[in-house]
Amino acid sequence: MSPLSIPFSVSALRSASAGLRPPVSVALGAEGVAAGSVAAVAAPVQLATASISDGALLAGIGESNLRQSAEITTALRGALARIEMHGRAATLIVPDASVRVFLLDFDTFPARRDEALPILRFRLRKSVSFDVEHAAVSYQVLSEGSARTETPWKILAVLMPASVRDEYEGLMRSVGLEPGVVLPTGLAALCPLQSQRAELIVSHGRGSLTIAIVSGSDYLLYRTSDLPADEAGHRAEVQRAVAVACAFYEDTLRAMPGGILYAGSLSLKEFSAMLEESSLAVEPLIGLDAIPSAAGVADDLRGLASAVVGALAGAG
Repeated sequence: MSPLSIPFSVSALRSASAGLRPPVSVALGAEGVAAGSVAAVAAPVQLATASISDGALLAGIGESNLRQSAEITTALRGALARIEMHGRAATLIVPDASVRVFLLDFDTFPARRDEALPILRFRLRKSVSFDVEHAAVSYQVLSEGSARTETPWKILAVLMPASVRDEYEGLMRSVGLEPGVVLPTGLAALCPLQSQRAELIVSHGRGSLTIAIVSGSDYLLYRTSDLPADEAGHRAEVQRAVAVACAFYEDTLRAMPGGILYAGSLSLKEFSAMLEESSLAVEPLIGLDAIPSAAGVADDLRGLASAVVGALAGAG
């Protein structure tokens, strides 16, 4: 059983020479599946997607996610058949709603993983509704603290219920793949980000919205919201979450964001229209239009495709 895994630093998450992720990547979501591969670092990405029926996958932490596993397996096999495989190891990208991501401050933090994990579990046991002791836990140090300057350690921690992780990993193994790295959709799409300025990033799925503010090598905000099923409630929650993130950006950085970098299940035009009165320009986080094999990807699968392409940055 592989652990939930994120690279050990933000620079490694982005670095094209990090070599931390496999050359095959698979994303699963309520919209469908996406699979991609690269033959070598900087080689063209091969990308394939397939839709699934509504309700076949219901992302969450409280119960089974894969409601129609046979249908999802068939869709995944079909997508994998259209890309060139490079071994059995693959990055598994799971829905944001199936994990919990936290930004934590510590006065001190141990260097050894076996000492750090119990501290994280203790800190987070009241922050989630599932069993933290048996959950998959991973983390990365965003910045080291100093007692001399009275600055804290800043940690990005990711938790996933064991039963939910087992579902997704079991599906991967049923098609002959071994999940070597597991990432939530929002973090996967951030992998190739190279900007050194503060960026407001939105990852929009059918049932969740993840908003991050990344400044250089630091995460200032990472927040996932569940979205209501009804159209009016969905729109209102997206508008509220973006407005709150903009206010946080302005309060923290003393400036308004220059725009939104977006990846999701709506087109840029549709997402911009959802924001209504916002004057922020919406640009793609990952340029799928430059990838020939992405030409036929349906709009509602472009978010998953972006996560797959992101996870393949530096792989090969």
